[in-house]
Amino acid sequence: MLHLKQVKTVLNKHKKRDSWFLDDYSVNPYEGCSCNCLYCYIRGSKYGENMDEGLAVKTNALEVLEKQLAARAKKGQYGFVAVGSGTDAYIHHEKQYRLTEGMLKLLLKYRFPVFISTKCTLITRDIELLKEIDKNAIVPDDLKALKRGLILSVSVSTLHEGISNMLEPGAALPLQRLELVKRLKQEGFLVGINAIPILPYISDTEEELEKIIAAAKESGADYILVGGLTLFGTGIADSKTLFYKFLERYDSSLLTKYQQLYGSNPYTSFRYQNELKEKAQRLCRKYQVRNTILE
Repeated sequence: MLHLKQVKTVLNKHKKRDSWFLDDYSVNPYEGCSCNCLYCYIRGSKYGENMDEGLAVKTNALEVLEKQLAARAKKGQYGFVAVGSGTDAYIHHEKQYRLTEGMLKLLLKYRFPVFISTKCTLITRDIELLKEIDKNAIVPDDLKALKRGLILSVSVSTLHEGISNMLEPGAALPLQRLELVKRLKQEGFLVGINAIPILPYISDTEEELEKIIAAAKESGADYILVGGLTLFGTGIADSKTLFYKFLERYDSSLLTKYQQLYGSNPYTSFRYQNELKEKAQRLCRKYQVRNTILE
């Protein structure tokens, strides 16, 4: 069910810059997401409510955002703005409501640099607008080495179409996302792949992770970011509950392994995270793809 709502604020200032995506701000044109990923960190986490009640369109978002951007720009408080941190900026409803497009036009007007991560091919609609942002944005002094005002990422957790259909039913298929990377790269953008979340015992094996990193190289990606899976909550619509139900359907033998790996925590152990990081770094060196946005 789709809801309409009004908001008092839409531009969120982070306490510190995101070390992975380099954004200082975030904006979300919608609440909820039609990609409907079962593992979404919003489900059951402190960053959002349960997602079983449907999507919400922020009907006054553009008016509110313009006021906030104007105030920040007047003070020279420029920084990368992540468009769609709690939702995909290019969910199906964007075709009708065009809030992402409106936000991008405002970000261009006030010359803010932009970061976007998506699983949806609708982003190609805004290629010319994104080129203008890339060219005209005012980038913070300590990030000028990027020489870009726009960073694009395409998210890929697995190359297995069947798994993707179960876990990410509203997203583009994995091969379509790789083609999207190629298209965006051909258009001249700085573009990479977010291999986030990598799925324990499914896409974190040496073989499967190598396939993803090799595909990143083949697609022309400038970088690939590899990160683990977080599973929040025990409620009916929370990510841990939904993901464990997926495991029961996909391969019930994995359920015990996940329960041992996560226990009552939303995160895997530091040991697991370090092993995944080392494996990714080794494979990135092999395929000569950097594993950070900044060189």
